[in-house]
Amino acid sequence: MRDDGGVAGAIILAVVLVVVFPVAFCMTGAVAAGILGWAAKDDAEQRHAGSELVELNR
Repeated sequence: MRDDGGVAGAIILAVVLVVVFPVAFCMTGAVAAGILGWAAKDDAEQRHAGSELVELNR
């Protein structure tokens, strides 16, 4: 009888490291970029309220 439990665990770990972590890292970066962009846009609109440049940007 062969004991392949260690090999199967290593394969699963390799798949998680190669597939899941990079995708999670990219999605986290995308969410962070979206939040920062939204916050920066709101801040800029508040700081420059009444400027004709804000109206041209829409």
